[in-house]
Amino acid sequence: MDIAEVIEAVGTAVDVAGVGVIVIGAVGATALFAYRVVSGGAFTEAYRPYRQGLGRAILLGLEFLVAGDIIRTVAVSPTFATVGVLAGIVLIRTFLSFSLEVELENRWPWQSRRSPSPGAG
Repeated sequence: MDIAEVIEAVGTAVDVAGVGVIVIGAVGATALFAYRVVSGGAFTEAYRPYRQGLGRAILLGLEFLVAGDIIRTVAVSPTFATVGVLAGIVLIRTFLSFSLEVELENRWPWQSRRSPSPGAG
């Protein structure tokens, strides 16, 4: 087994880990959502934490998938064409991650977190 095969296997393993993170996160968030609804919680109160949990799982999974792409593309066959394809993939996934982050946090990443109002709590 040469180094290219090892790197390809590592890239594939990182991709599998990314898909696993998304699947496990989605199943866990869905199970927690179902538990909250079945145990008498309001659907609207359980929905937002469900979306946040699912979004966090997708964000983390996307990070793994980008890492797998980088490992395979740059380490194995760094031609101009493959690096260009990688750049496109990273841009699309970065846009998706950015969009999810904005939706989950309800603020731009450069904005400070909202502090609780005085007397709240």
